[in-house]
Amino acid sequence: MTATARYRGRFAPTPSGPLHLGSLVAALGSYLDARAAGGQWLVRIEDIDPPRCPEGAASTILRQLESFGLTWDEEVIWQRHRHDAYQQALEQLIEQGLAYPCSCSRKQWQAFDIYPGWCRNGVSDATQPLAWRLRSDLAKRPISWHDRLFGEQQFDPATLGDVVLKRKDQLWAYQLAVVVDDADQGITDIVRGYDLLDNTPWQHQLQAALHVPTPRYLHLPLVVTADGQKLSKQNLAPALDETPNGVRRQLFQALQLLDQAPPLALADEPPATQLAWAITHWSVAHLTPRAHRPTPLEP
Repeated sequence: MTATARYRGRFAPTPSGPLHLGSLVAALGSYLDARAAGGQWLVRIEDIDPPRCPEGAASTILRQLESFGLTWDEEVIWQRHRHDAYQQALEQLIEQGLAYPCSCSRKQWQAFDIYPGWCRNGVSDATQPLAWRLRSDLAKRPISWHDRLFGEQQFDPATLGDVVLKRKDQLWAYQLAVVVDDADQGITDIVRGYDLLDNTPWQHQLQAALHVPTPRYLHLPLVVTADGQKLSKQNLAPALDETPNGVRRQLFQALQLLDQAPPLALADEPPATQLAWAITHWSVAHLTPRAHRPTPLEP
């Protein structure tokens, strides 16, 4: 990164429920990477899918971040207010022949590994609701980039398929929204979980098509359950404990899961003290590219 490109990072949760330990690790990793670089850290609420976003969940997430001392710069951006920006980007892709309407249902192509592109040259059934897809067959091959932890990455867009940009129910899809928002917010560095690494090729394709900068990427090791499943709301990961003792212990645990080897005495310190130590000692070189299982917390 050049000296003139000031670091701007972000944490962008979907408000489908409260944060858990896995999401705390992702938030903390992005926060520390930004603060250690002397940069800015933003929060964006990715609430483009209202059926998945119960009322009050976003407010809970913002309160949890503050409880753990993860304060952000600038106003929080809410994706539900960003329709016009996404529509403008979609129209730009349509003009370039990179986006097309699609009537196909998942049931119709479930025998295939990826959507086979049946509507690329014309809608198969104009009587059905239409989604909009990105043409992967027109992308540069291969798409490659350097991940700051996992190293050189390379994907052939043809193996990924034509991702949805706008759904049949007229809700915006993640891939388009995240690229437009990162560009509009001037995000230079994206730090997020390894489960999103294979989303990056689509985002690279969209960044090139929309003529916006490509950020640097750092994908963090996942936090997994005892049976190796990603810790998530879907597998009933418990919400963060916001009591003073719970905050101290879980913040320390998150630092351990980020391979930062905090001194044991730090576990009894308040968030401000733990974060001050962590910013000073943050090192991507200490991260290991493997899934992590949390160790039980002492009472």
